[in-house]
Amino acid sequence: MAKPGPVMKWTQYLAARSAAAALTCFDVDWNLQTAGLIGSFAHRMDQRRAERSRANIRRSFPEWSEQRVDATAKASMQHLIRFVIETLHTPRLIHENTWPGRIETGQLGEAIAALNSDRPVILVTGHMGNFELLGYALATMGYPVDALARPLDNPLVYDWLLGIRERKGMRVITKWDATDQMVSVLQRGGALAFIADQNAGEKHLFVPFMGRLASAYKSIALLAQRYEATVVCGYAMRKGDRFDYEIGTTDVIHPEDWAELRDPLYYITARYARALELAVRRCPEQYWWMHRRWKSRPKHERLGKEMPRVLRRNLQELPWMTESLMRELEKPVERVR
Repeated sequence: MAKPGPVMKWTQYLAARSAAAALTCFDVDWNLQTAGLIGSFAHRMDQRRAERSRANIRRSFPEWSEQRVDATAKASMQHLIRFVIETLHTPRLIHENTWPGRIETGQLGEAIAALNSDRPVILVTGHMGNFELLGYALATMGYPVDALARPLDNPLVYDWLLGIRERKGMRVITKWDATDQMVSVLQRGGALAFIADQNAGEKHLFVPFMGRLASAYKSIALLAQRYEATVVCGYAMRKGDRFDYEIGTTDVIHPEDWAELRDPLYYITARYARALELAVRRCPEQYWWMHRRWKSRPKHERLGKEMPRVLRRNLQELPWMTESLMRELEKPVERVR
């Protein structure tokens, strides 16, 4: 797809700033109600993404009725629109003295201990709840985070949104040529954040996620091993239809947890994927189900062969593996368009 020219870039930028100015003139909770209506309309109109969401939800929750599947797909689209509205309101609403009135802290004790230590920390979350608010809130609480992100095609819009992200101390590292910056953060004992539920392609690790094998990047586990970093798996979930959130963790993985394992790379990757799954299952209507999370398939599935011995062994050695889950993981998965 061709990148926008100068005129289009300025048109997009001015439109985005105008829309943001108009929206932030109104109360955030009123805007969230309007966003819910827009999300309902988008769910009806964009049938391709709606059906992809339904297919992903149906396979993740096979025990659910079709009515519940569709309701969750609709709620997911509503949440996506609300996420945009909240991102615009966050700098005005979240400050050092105001965040306790908007954000409830869940199980954060172990995470805060890790952030207060001299050991580097890798923060992992997914496309659930409000991952932008999560990083912003931590920076507001006094824990600056360096987050990996893909730059937008429009540099004017990107620089504007970057200013919102970095207003309280969260720093953004672009995905391209980011290796040196990531290494620098971990070497000085800082906190490096990833959104870690994207499809990584056919050449990466396949770990369990929502009852199916899903492709996951190796980089998080490799960095954790090399720099002996603690991996904190967190979330920010909206409570109801208002700008009220809970932030917490579903797992904290320490270097000693993998020190004696046969394949720590696979274990770390599978464990943080499981932590993300636990967060999704807590609030499935706030997950971005329209993503093609299971697009890539492992080689043995593509060739119609049995699961390789090494993969089977790695799966069976996971402490949370059960016979029923293993049977599900052995089933081939049809790709969702």
